[in-house]
This record gives sequence, structure tokens and C-alpha cells, in this order.
Amino acid sequence: MRKKIFLLASMCFIVMEAQTKKYTPDWESLDSRPVAQWFEDAKFGIFIHWGPYSVPSWSPKGTYEEWYLQWFNSKKIFGNGTFTGQEIPDFHHKTYGEDFNYIDFAKIWKAELYDPQKWAELFKKAGAKYVVMTSKHHDGFALWPNQLTSQTRGYLWNSVDTGPKRDLVGEFVQAIKGIGLKAGLYYSLYEWYHPWYRLGSKKFVTDYYHPQFKELVNNYKPDLIYADGEWEKEDDYWMSTTLLAWLFNESAVKDQVVINDRWAKGQRHKHGGFYTTEYLREVINFDKPWEEIRGMGLSFGYNRNEDLEDYNSAQALILMLCDIVSQGGNLCINVGPTAAGKIPVIMQERLLQIGKWLQTNGEAIYGSRKWVRPYQWSKGDRNFC
Repeated sequence: MRKKIFLLASMCFIVMEAQTKKYTPDWESLDSRPVAQWFEDAKFGIFIHWGPYSVPSWSPKGTYEEWYLQWFNSKKIFGNGTFTGQEIPDFHHKTYGEDFNYIDFAKIWKAELYDPQKWAELFKKAGAKYVVMTSKHHDGFALWPNQLTSQTRGYLWNSVDTGPKRDLVGEFVQAIKGIGLKAGLYYSLYEWYHPWYRLGSKKFVTDYYHPQFKELVNNYKPDLIYADGEWEKEDDYWMSTTLLAWLFNESAVKDQVVINDRWAKGQRHKHGGFYTTEYLREVINFDKPWEEIRGMGLSFGYNRNEDLEDYNSAQALILMLCDIVSQGGNLCINVGPTAAGKIPVIMQERLLQIGKWLQTNGEAIYGSRKWVRPYQWSKGDRNFC
């Protein structure tokens, strides 16, 4: 009993200290902020990539479909396979015509079957403890009524002013939190074709990125923020340390929000909150909480070009979860909704199969910590695809 009282008192002290400490805009101070225990206990989360790219929902197998705009304009593609770079332009012109551009996808994106309550119920049954949705990907389209997206471009570029005509983020956060799960938001620092970013102007940071981010945080109060798109610029451009000091000292979620490690070029696995991996293939030995993100197939955005053999089986996903948890990490599996707002049936099936397994075996997953031997099979190729 004395030990339990001492442990409880110690935890309360740590929480109070984190809540009263003032953080300065430098990594030494920011890195001293502990990652909330709920995240390390959660072990299993859901990622959601959804945006105008969900309208064409096509890219060559082995590539990220959500990069449709970049593949189209650059005529270059990276991924698993050999590509000419003409795959997306050829598909686009054949399907939509020469005069149809990416902006037009937003206009015809209706999300007419989007029911965030059904999403939340599915994710709860899957055994997930938190869910992260893209609030803005690299194309810059905001899934909430942020006016800066349109004002700085000269055309409508958020989900309330065009397309769905709905606050997709607001409805998502309300449904996820309402069912008892943690609600996270993905946010891309950079944007491929924002005019200020392409010019390298600091206005993109001071008059766009920082105000937009603050609006997102204060309006929706996410439990987790997943930054991305940091890799082209150093922190002297992004000024992310300044923004994070605001987040930890002044924002509406200053005491409880969890962040990742993607805030400036070259800072992954060095600074920030939890560490991140993507389509993991190596054994991990991090000294901080960490998370692996990946799709059920080979894309994050829904790719209707993928077939059954491109998806991991439920067994493979469960083995992956066990492997990652044994190494002290979380697995955050991505689902890509259709443009209409439906979770594809094969993704629903996989999630429910994982949830059924967790009903029986969750005690060995949730709240666990890294073991002395990270996995129970011999060394070698551990590719589950």
C-alpha cells in the first residue's frame, strides 16, 4: 500500500511539474517535456489520409496515391517499382481530359457518405486507442474552414468553401472524442505549390504556417499533433521551436498534447515528442516512445489500383503489431476513405479482425513495455507484405 501511495504521489508530482514548467524556444527545453503516458500505453492507433486526392484515388502500385498532384506536375515517381514518370499524367488526361486540373478535384469532392460517428464506432471495435486524421496534406487543402488557404492563393481551398462544404475536421474530432478515443491531427508544414513557399519567403511561416497551426490547435484541441513535410528546410526557416514553445506554454492543449519528431530538417529521432518510422523494416532501439505508421497496402491515400494481394492479411498485421509492441513502439495503421467518405470494406474487415484478436489478447498489448528480447523469431527478412 505504501508503494502504491508513493507511486501515485510521484506521478502526480511529475504531472504538476510538467503543467507548471515554462518552456523556452530551444530543443533542450522542449525535449525535456515528457510524452504523456496515455500514448505509450495505447499501442494501437488509426491513421486517416483523406483529401482531394481521394477523388482520382489512383497511382501506380507501390506508390503513395496522396502524392497524385506532385506525381502529375513533376512527372517523377518514387516507390516500390520502376516508373517512367508518365503514369499519372497519362491516367489523368485519359480519364479527366487535358483541361481538368487538380483544383477541379476539390470542386467535385462531395464526401456525401461521410459519417464520422460510424468511423468512430469502427475504430473503437478495432481496439484502437487513438485516431489521427489529415487536417492538411502537402497539397495545402484544409479540411476545416481556414481562410488563409484561399486568401493566399486566390481560389477556394478548404472543405467548407468548396467541395464537401463541411468542417470535416470538426466533425471528426467531435465523434472520436465522443466515443472515448484520443483525437489526433496530421499537419503538413510545407505545401508543394503555395506561392510564398515556392519563393522561399518567410511570410509562409510567419503569416501562414504559424497562424494556421494556432487556429487548428485552439479550435479543435487535438490530443496529438502529427507534423510532417519538414524535410526541405532547417529550423531557422520553420521557427518550429518558437511555435512549440507557444504550444506548450499558451495553447488550449498546453498541458496534455502529444507531438511527434517532424518539425525541422534532420531532426527525426532527435528532437520533439515521440519518434516516428514509416514502413518499418529494421529493428528499433529507441530511448523514447515511438510509433510506426503504414498503410494496410502500399499507399496511405486510397488507391483503387491496388488488388487483394497488395493488402496485408489480418494475421500479418497482428504479427506486425506484436513485433512493434515488443520493441516498445505503437503501430498506427492507415485507412484511406473513398471520396464519398466510406472506409473500404477490405479495410473494415482487417480492422474488425484485429479488434477481435485484441479482445482476447489485449492485456498483453495495452500498457506493455519493451521486452529484453524484442521478437520471438529468428533474424532475417521480416517484410510482411
